Amino acid sequence: METRVEGKPTRLASGFSDNLSETCKMGTPNGRGMHKYDDEIPFDSEINYHQSESSLVDVLGSHSGESLTVHHETLAGIVYRSIRVVIFSNKLNLLIPFGPLAILVQKLTAHPGWVFALSLLGIMPMAERLGYATEQLAFYSGDTVGGLLNATFGNATELIISIYALKSGMTRVVQLSLLGSILSNMLLVLGCAFLCGGIVNHEKEQVFNKATASVNSGLLLMAVMGIVFPAVLHYTHTEVRVGKSELFLSRFSSCVMLVAYAAYLFFQLKSQRNLYVSVNEEEGQSGNDSNDDESPDISKWESIIWLSVMTAWISILSEYLVGAIEGASTAWDIPIAFISVILLPLVGNAAEHASAIMFAMKDKLDISLGVAIGSSTQISMFVIPFCVVIGWIMGNSMDLNFQLFETAALFLTVIVLAFMLQEGTANYFKGLMLILCYLIVAASFYVHIDSSE
Repeated sequence: METRVEGKPTRLASGFSDNLSETCKMGTPNGRGMHKYDDEIPFDSEINYHQSESSLVDVLGSHSGESLTVHHETLAGIVYRSIRVVIFSNKLNLLIPFGPLAILVQKLTAHPGWVFALSLLGIMPMAERLGYATEQLAFYSGDTVGGLLNATFGNATELIISIYALKSGMTRVVQLSLLGSILSNMLLVLGCAFLCGGIVNHEKEQVFNKATASVNSGLLLMAVMGIVFPAVLHYTHTEVRVGKSELFLSRFSSCVMLVAYAAYLFFQLKSQRNLYVSVNEEEGQSGNDSNDDESPDISKWESIIWLSVMTAWISILSEYLVGAIEGASTAWDIPIAFISVILLPLVGNAAEHASAIMFAMKDKLDISLGVAIGSSTQISMFVIPFCVVIGWIMGNSMDLNFQLFETAALFLTVIVLAFMLQEGTANYFKGLMLILCYLIVAASFYVHIDSSE
């Protein structure tokens, strides 16, 4: 290895050359040489992404004859850097103080309209940051697992709210809010992702893995089947035992759906993992990955900690949000069904909404589908059946009879979505159609009176 001093080539000391070579091998996967520029240095999920830089600085410092001590970042420094990157890097985070303000207003005035509005504003930035933290974790876990993690943490709030509502006997609120989350993810979230991704990447056709989309569509149709039959049994008055057969069928179907979802996770992550390799991962394996220059902003464990903290805070605010629904409905003269099905999911799905759009604009539609459709699948095949089982344990008569109007809306939405995904391609026009379908659904619930009211 040579360097030039005043135009003359000079050979570096062999010890430094050997150390630098070993450092380069240690800092790169599979022992390959280090790239020429810092932004081209690949990272390994099992190696701290600052290790290569620290080792290289140490070697260069020893070469210059200086007594350089390797800097180890203190815990306080790590916390400060992490907070600065996650909290103070987005202008939407200016809405974060509205969360504590909602709690303060509840304690001082208990005005349901203000509590509901402030809780909505307070949850929005935290839900968006939840998507950001999941994106960081996706760097280490890959597209498929990243989408699954995003869907899981995005639905953690809905699950906690549902359990809280079941304890309070608010069975209908649980049904409507979960139904609204499914409709919002399938139509609004995916529609905005297709629309924004199609506009940004208008010069080429966006594609995604049809195998993943087909399996998710099948699971959604299975969930519709589990929800349709209790409703049909109820409205046709063909129960063997009135009031009991419907509940028995709901609980049995819920157990079957939970088994099917567990089998789906094993099939996706273990048994047929190669079948679910995303388009972007295939391009990366063939050497055509266009995102080699991207690297995570925070470490894997920082991402996990932030996911846990933000999920807990969102759950706290969601409790205040749900508690103010009835009062806000009276104060604003808006049907509770519209608030539960339309307004709540708009905020509850903010994490999925932001993440799906962000990934679609980066031409990573497989993650967008994993976030939007994966979230709908998880709610319909896991959260709803799990709530039925939890209600069964609590002695609550939670069932799968979502009423005729709501069941019809879910069935038609799944059919429209299945047709949109069958080609394995996406564009801005498909996104626009999904958004317009959601507007029709929203208008329908605005003029709909819930039969249980």
